[in-house]
Amino acid sequence: EDHVGGLAGPLSVFAVDSVFAPKEKADTKAYMNFIKAVEKKNITIQNPSFGEKMYVGSALVTFITPAEFKQTGNINLNNTSLVIKIEYGDTSLLLTGDAEKEIEDAIIETGVDLSANLLKVAHHGSENSTSYRFLREVMPEYAIISVGKDNSYGHPSEAVLSRLSDADSVVMRTDLLGDIAVTSDGNKLSVSDY
Repeated sequence: EDHVGGLAGPLSVFAVDSVFAPKEKADTKAYMNFIKAVEKKNITIQNPSFGEKMYVGSALVTFITPAEFKQTGNINLNNTSLVIKIEYGDTSLLLTGDAEKEIEDAIIETGVDLSANLLKVAHHGSENSTSYRFLREVMPEYAIISVGKDNSYGHPSEAVLSRLSDADSVVMRTDLLGDIAVTSDGNKLSVSDY
């Protein structure tokens, strides 16, 4: 539910030209509602490949989930997350979905430039992601953690908060601040809560 559970609503309200998603499918009510909402718009879901680029206005969007990353045994849907880098002028954001350490390591091995002003911390700040190795590549000024208040998983983990502190990132959490808005003028980011 935390992957696509909230997407059916916006899809039914906003004008949408394209939908991007991983190839893996789920057998859940939330996923089926997402698929129905996409079909209602008469849109074909696109499965972007590693290195695929597109512009949204003047912002360059690059999909950096490694194509060669293969999972064996039971599929961990978190590790099918699309990882996206958005660059606008001198600013950049790295959106990591629920990617865990295995995907982080695979992305690093591709040699892609991961440096970013802002990191959307993966997997709600779970201990299984945002490794020291990954943070050394990104070195974000800001780190945003999307996480529910008093969630049963105990996210974000103290280990991740410690790693972000060691990276000197300004940490902003939705459980403490509510909605967080990020804007860029191409020279610098502005990050604020509501």
